[in-house]
Amino acid sequence: MTHRSILAVTDFSMEGHHALNRAALLSAEHGSVLHLACFSDAAEAPPADALIRLARHAQQLSQKHGVVARAASDLAHKVDDLLPAASAADLVVWGTAPASGLRSLIFGQPVEELIRRAQRPVLVARNGATRPYRSLLVAVDLSGASRALVDASLSLNKAARVELFHAISTANEGKLRYAEVSDHAIRAYREQCRRHARDRLFWLTDSYDARRNRVQSTIAHGDAARQALVQQQRSGAELIVVGKHSASTFSEFLFGSVASRLLNMSDVDGARTDILVVPRDWRPAARRVRAGAPQIPTGSSPGPVPRPSSAAAAFRRAA
Repeated sequence: MTHRSILAVTDFSMEGHHALNRAALLSAEHGSVLHLACFSDAAEAPPADALIRLARHAQQLSQKHGVVARAASDLAHKVDDLLPAASAADLVVWGTAPASGLRSLIFGQPVEELIRRAQRPVLVARNGATRPYRSLLVAVDLSGASRALVDASLSLNKAARVELFHAISTANEGKLRYAEVSDHAIRAYREQCRRHARDRLFWLTDSYDARRNRVQSTIAHGDAARQALVQQQRSGAELIVVGKHSASTFSEFLFGSVASRLLNMSDVDGARTDILVVPRDWRPAARRVRAGAPQIPTGSSPGPVPRPSSAAAAFRRAA
């Protein structure tokens, strides 16, 4: 992932301050153009001098980090107002206090709506930013998209320590118990799932031979969002990276995605963890190319992913 343009969204809260600093650090590291926007939820009026403060922040960040920082000329009162700038950015760094009210209950937090509609990688900044990320926890689902998720994580800091994490769902075990399957068969099924996860994680880590001493993997059992937070607190990772499948607002309201639950759990539990959400089918921002200028080549997609054993596939189909 190449970060040529970064959008930082602030509401001048403490979270907003963290987002501006993190975005400036990333812009300096990647040579990106930094765009600043002020988002104010309809329930909370923005400061009267919001645009002046935003311009002042842009000037200060430019001088401190040596980056090109540009402030928006209009305030954003809803996610629709942010979509043009977000769609043109390679990365959005989000920093606003959690919203309340009926709209956030139905549609989720504004950042969730932005992730769903803009289909851009969004980094939710919750901690102070004084240095690049040194340790990352990447929650993978072992699908073919996992490699792209790891690539997106490494693009933040190639020298960071990376831990690939996968949580094996125990939902199927509950179905087997309900069907009165023997404990021996359930233990065999659990071991088969663990063996499959171990093989897939080895395939992922083996893809990064030059970094093998800094890429490790961990397997847990249970809810993926909850277990990712537990592992982050255990390992001390500074950032959790998680992918997100496309889903409608209605389906997320009923079931929730791992990314959404991770964002909400960390808010409720007070685990002040930075989280990067990468939509599964996202594409780099389209850019204008001058007439006669060479086109930027597009890289080939990863090769086919090895298929799991037929027994494991059958269990997943049964789920």
